[in-house]
Amino acid sequence: MKVLFVGGTGIISTACTELAAERGIDLTLLRRGERAADVPAGVKTLKADINDEAAVEAALASETFDAVVDWIAFSPAEIERDIRLFSGRTRQFVFISSASAYQKPVSHYCITESTPLANPYWQYSRDKIACEELLTRAYREHGFPVTIVRPSHTYGDTQIPLAVNSWLKPYTAVNRMRQGKKIIVPGDGTSLWVVTHNSDFAVGLVGLLGHAQAIGHAFNITSDEVLTWNQITTIVGEAAGVAPRLIHIPSDFIAAAIADEIGGLIGDKANSVVFDNAKIRRFVPEFAPHTRFADGIRRTIAWFDSDPAHQVIDAEMDAVWDRLIAAYERGCDDALKAFKVAPAR
Repeated sequence: MKVLFVGGTGIISTACTELAAERGIDLTLLRRGERAADVPAGVKTLKADINDEAAVEAALASETFDAVVDWIAFSPAEIERDIRLFSGRTRQFVFISSASAYQKPVSHYCITESTPLANPYWQYSRDKIACEELLTRAYREHGFPVTIVRPSHTYGDTQIPLAVNSWLKPYTAVNRMRQGKKIIVPGDGTSLWVVTHNSDFAVGLVGLLGHAQAIGHAFNITSDEVLTWNQITTIVGEAAGVAPRLIHIPSDFIAAAIADEIGGLIGDKANSVVFDNAKIRRFVPEFAPHTRFADGIRRTIAWFDSDPAHQVIDAEMDAVWDRLIAAYERGCDDALKAFKVAPAR
């Protein structure tokens, strides 16, 4: 099977690249950079910027594929470009959407592929919805062979999936834990969440490649393990060798203080969700996520601990969290005084 990945070296896509290579798939990565050390042996690399259509046409020449996966398409304009580039060039086009596109606030905790798509809180999610709508229309009207995949919160060796953390510098939260500083958990920490190890996701994604019956369908691909944010945060602390000091702050308070959290928190992680993976199992019977979060995050923390260069701190966000915690605690103290309640000791 001949497959093209547009991208292929991100947190999720790296695991899929590795599994595809292990399975002997004839895989090519289309990327702007070309560093052979980044990809498994046997995986080819084409150097071209996907946004430069002429350069991509030249790089691909007359090549055709059994499947193309675009890991880095986020806007309708990028999907329109992909339809132009890959119509007639692939038997299947896989779009990586997002489970954050599902209805917010949720009306039912169990998310299936038929759950409505609507997220008024996060532009990222609305753009993914618009991309799906374009692709679905192209499939219905012109037979464009799309398969849609909706991952949720997925992590690997280089990402620490907490409700409040720095995405680009995720060691920041672990550093706070190890310093004995408080870690923000939204709400009371009992809302339900699902985090998926990238190696488990890869089994579902790679299993869909070249699957003719998957064309026109959308799929959840997530873990089956459901944890609360209290549990997730505590497990991260245990992997880091500490008992984290959790501080519970209402999600709307966090979002009011840090506007950038509105999308990722109110539009995503503050909601209790459980994903139904029955459909991906029907199409890919070998999909059986087995990486418990406690095991996966130990591997992640070991990666960060293996080299001080991995332990990059987001000093700006660290300071913002300190200010947020101080503001919340002042508010609590003021409320207790106003109602003449003695502080809990």
